[in-house]
Amino acid sequence: MHLTEWWNILVKEIAETSLLEWMAVALGVAEVLYAKVNKIWLYPTGIAATLLSIYIYNNAGLYAEAWLNIYYVIMSIYGWWYWIKKKHLPPVKITACNNQDWLITAGITIVGFGILYYLLRNYTTSVVPGWDAWVSATAWAGMWLLAKRKLENWILLNISNAFAVPLLVYKHLLLYAALTVFLFIIAVQGYYKWKKELQQDKMIAPENEYA
Repeated sequence: MHLTEWWNILVKEIAETSLLEWMAVALGVAEVLYAKVNKIWLYPTGIAATLLSIYIYNNAGLYAEAWLNIYYVIMSIYGWWYWIKKKHLPPVKITACNNQDWLITAGITIVGFGILYYLLRNYTTSVVPGWDAWVSATAWAGMWLLAKRKLENWILLNISNAFAVPLLVYKHLLLYAALTVFLFIIAVQGYYKWKKELQQDKMIAPENEYA
């Protein structure tokens, strides 16, 4: 297929994109930008985006992605509460994963993949059960780390993003695919921003011990 034909298909599919999908993508962009600058507004915008995405993904036959967004809503509510439960104290600090965090992350990914693959393979009409399950399981782990303010959340989320882009293109959700590419780039930037903040906190901490 020539480049011109690909371009015509892209223009046609974007023109046919529903208003709901545009709204969900716009809210998704807002969410990741708030996450990048470490602002609590990432949660309300994220909840709105995921509620719309549940409907969109379910209609596209990406059932694990739809279920993933239900999990996003739950984890966003938890993360929102976790941030503000002690408003009189300084914001929750960014930390790096310890061995226990990595074990939990691996557990979420492996168990999540197994459960999702089984359900998709046996109880849905999904034609990409393994692919869909992997994207969602790695995102589950990343969202848990994000709620815990762990630096490595960006790594897990980008593993999910990297596999999600071709899946979304395959399902003709080109706007979501473009959003996911954008999220991948922002996540790389977010990782280095959080890493810098973490290093600064480590430099300040020893000084406070002698204050």
